[in-house]
Amino acid sequence: MSGFDWPALLHAGLRGLGLRPAEFWALTPAELRVMLGEARGARPMGRARLEELIAAFPDGEQGDGT
Repeated sequence: MSGFDWPALLHAGLRGLGLRPAEFWALTPAELRVMLGEARGARPMGRARLEELIAAFPDGEQGDGT
């Protein structure tokens, strides 16, 4: 069985990063990974993925309040 090692993550967040409990629990796993330096090897988003996101989540038309 695999899962999160919560004691180790809590220790890293609270002791290592100096976060308060509320700050730790408000983070997403991706944010915590970045703060711990685990995402250094991640590649930047490419143009194709950006275009996919733009198509999936278009901005509202100008003047419609969004």
